[in-house]
Amino acid sequence: MHILELDLDLMLVLSHERAVPIPARLAYRRDDPYAVQITFHVGSDSPVRWTFARELLIEGVFRPCGEGDVRVRPTKVDGRSAVSMALSSPGGSALIEAPAAALSAWLELTVRAVAPGSEHEWLDVDDALAALLAPALPDDQLRDGSPEDA
Repeated sequence: MHILELDLDLMLVLSHERAVPIPARLAYRRDDPYAVQITFHVGSDSPVRWTFARELLIEGVFRPCGEGDVRVRPTKVDGRSAVSMALSSPGGSALIEAPAAALSAWLELTVRAVAPGSEHEWLDVDDALAALLAPALPDDQLRDGSPEDA
């Protein structure tokens, strides 16, 4: 399995005048070629994870895109190029800014690993279907995760 990761300080925008750094890890896996995962380390025991379509982030470096829960667009912060990600969920919303140069360079690595349009070649459809179609264990066998313990 091929994984590309990048640790990066993103900015959590609190207001027009105030933003705070938030450590994050971006991850891209060849076995999940359409997705990019961003894990935000927010100072708690449970990091916050969001999964984005890689195509959405790539497009968002150049032009506004997305709708609903995730919207991405290029912007300027103190004269520097950035990528703004507006995230919303039932638990709240956040505006995150990433340095455009670092994000773009990392996205370029993902494109080199799996070219856009070739993602389907990296999917293991047979394994995914087998997992979906596998018979479910009865509830009484799920107690300890082992059918022998039932």
